[in-house]
Amino acid sequence: MQDQNQDFPPNLTGLSRSEWLAALRKIGESNGFAEPLGKKHAAIFVEQGDTLLVSFETMEGVETLSETRTPLGFDMVAREGWSHLALLSHGDTWFRDPRVWGFFDQLLDDGFFDDFDNVVFYGAGSCGYAAAAYSVASPGARVLVVQPQATLDPRVTEWDDRFSHQRRRDFTTRYGYAPDMLDAAHHAHVLYDPRERMDAMHSALFERRSISRYRLPFMGGALQGDLYELELLPALLKAVAEDGLNTDSFAKLYRTRREHPPYLRKLMQRLDADGRTEMTRMLCQNVVARMYAPKFRRRLAQIEAQDDQA
Repeated sequence: MQDQNQDFPPNLTGLSRSEWLAALRKIGESNGFAEPLGKKHAAIFVEQGDTLLVSFETMEGVETLSETRTPLGFDMVAREGWSHLALLSHGDTWFRDPRVWGFFDQLLDDGFFDDFDNVVFYGAGSCGYAAAAYSVASPGARVLVVQPQATLDPRVTEWDDRFSHQRRRDFTTRYGYAPDMLDAAHHAHVLYDPRERMDAMHSALFERRSISRYRLPFMGGALQGDLYELELLPALLKAVAEDGLNTDSFAKLYRTRREHPPYLRKLMQRLDADGRTEMTRMLCQNVVARMYAPKFRRRLAQIEAQDDQA
């Protein structure tokens, strides 16, 4: 693929689900390998560079977030010349399946990860859990996870009632408790919104020496989608791969949220809910001075009208 990056990733929009899966399988078979892992999972490997991105994604997430309807790592193949191993699930499964365990056992036995100078694991939500848990198969890997769950074992996280219907899944055997599995990582980075209570509680379970946690307040419970919209994921993944992600570099990257209307709207709603009218005024003045923002202009006009009536 050295001479084909300009044509990568391919555009797979407009295909039926079966056609889409067949196209992904063909890409894997042509550039690395493709392997079904039971009825709910599949692995697609594209070999190119000495840095390997291992991403965990739901098929529904790929179809929703990607403009080309391809896994996240395909963009990194095109941008950076990385290799990519995509683990795909049909729905939120947390990748808790013996076929997936066996797949990573085999990769470990084959020394698959030893062929790369650098390995990065990535996932968000249930896929963030999986990225953290399976990173143990590649000791020394770098890890980036977005609002991950630590486990759904009710003995540990009975306070999280969002996934109570998933508690029958086995989180106690192979590759089970995600924070423990990160002990073998070179370093891991956890992104979460501290105002999302359950996400923050799971994040606290990841507090360890080799794990850095980054707060994204007012971003809400769909961080991966926001990171896509802000075009931050490629920069974050590259920083993780180069050991360049820290509090300062993250803060610089994260400044782009100032141009992100969903974040700004959530911030305004929070200020209004707290009765901080003067801060709301300052926010609205700043936003309308920088961008076209009718909602902020209307809110500023309301505050000024209230001042005139006082």
